[in-house]
Amino acid sequence: MLAEIRTLFKFRPLIQSLVSRELKARYRGSVLGFLWSFVNPLLLLLTYTVVFTLILPGRQSQNIQPYFLFFFCGILPWTWFAASVGESAGVIIASGNLIKKVLFPAEVLPTVTVLANLAHFLLGLPILLVFLAWKGKLAWTVLLLPLPIFVQFVLSLGLALFVSALTVHFRDIQNILGHVLHLWFFATPVLYDYAAIPEHTPLRQALRLNPMTHVLVMYQQLLFHGAIDHWRGLFLSLLVGILAFAAGAFLFDRLRDTLPEEV
Repeated sequence: MLAEIRTLFKFRPLIQSLVSRELKARYRGSVLGFLWSFVNPLLLLLTYTVVFTLILPGRQSQNIQPYFLFFFCGILPWTWFAASVGESAGVIIASGNLIKKVLFPAEVLPTVTVLANLAHFLLGLPILLVFLAWKGKLAWTVLLLPLPIFVQFVLSLGLALFVSALTVHFRDIQNILGHVLHLWFFATPVLYDYAAIPEHTPLRQALRLNPMTHVLVMYQQLLFHGAIDHWRGLFLSLLVGILAFAAGAFLFDRLRDTLPEEV
């Protein structure tokens, strides 16, 4: 694992260059360019406002009102996580010409995927903060956002390394992963309030096993509720993230020599 960290640190100029290229490629040829990074979350937030204010009003508890903001506090980081893991499945296969170069480090590619989606998350975050301030929900706890962001980054990168290397040998993972992430979404408290689920119930116990549950609950507490009482869950998610990174680094090291032959 330490060797993997050293490799990524060694090639950080290459990672920065590829992340910049990836961000530019997403909006190449569009009129608004990078402004879409702000426009897209704004349109998404306005859509949720219409849906949960006019179409489905009053269906949620008062503890998570206004619901469209509560929902956005969860869907924004979830989108970063799901896009990072989902896109990493095919990133090595799509970059076969780079992998076949002798000195190119393959682990750079899933890292670029996670960082590019992190950039989109960070660009969309100010939109959420503005609406939270407008509704009087913004508290000093927002200053602690780097903590869940770091935990999510470690977890996402570990899973991205694992999935990207394994998919080169088992292409079916690309098709299965979309369904897994879809189920994972509903097993994570994005649409509903984790605190409203009674203690010691099977559902609550099952949700505790999901590391993204604790990450998203921390986002919701820091951004929406202005309270902090989920430190233990976030620490457990960090441990899972470190284990995922160690497993991804180990698998990458084992399969590194076979990757150029399989892409």
